[in-house]
Amino acid sequence: MDDTAQHILVLGIGNILLHDDGLGVRAVERLQATCALPESVQALDGGTLGLDLLPYLRGVSDLLLLDAVQAGREPGALVRLEGDAIPEALAVKMSMHQVGLQELLAASRFLGTLPPHIVLWGLQPASLEWGEGLTPVVAAGLDGLVRAATEELRSWGTGFS
Repeated sequence: MDDTAQHILVLGIGNILLHDDGLGVRAVERLQATCALPESVQALDGGTLGLDLLPYLRGVSDLLLLDAVQAGREPGALVRLEGDAIPEALAVKMSMHQVGLQELLAASRFLGTLPPHIVLWGLQPASLEWGEGLTPVVAAGLDGLVRAATEELRSWGTGFS
């Protein structure tokens, strides 16, 4: 791989068995279903894989995380975090997968494979209880989240038109 080439990873994180915790997975599915991704962009359902995702970060220039984000806002509110604000937000655990995400970013930093540019887009969850499917308020915000992610990718010069 050309070290100067842009390689973007869109990583959806979450547990689909915990209502809104599955938001990142559902957002990646929607992105893949509605957008023709340029060659430089890979979209991946990271689920709850945590450290098992380390190999996917190798060679990534830009990382776009999609996830439910506990930001103290109204349920369904759109949230954008960048850089150092991401680990800070993950310090307040919502679910077990966040331990994996926090460890993934720390291990990637330690190994020298942490992408230089990281942005997290998500929605404030309404419920993280056992149950399949997003809550109505978060489901209503899913298209807005995917639009925000697509606009973010456009701003990175990915070739989206």
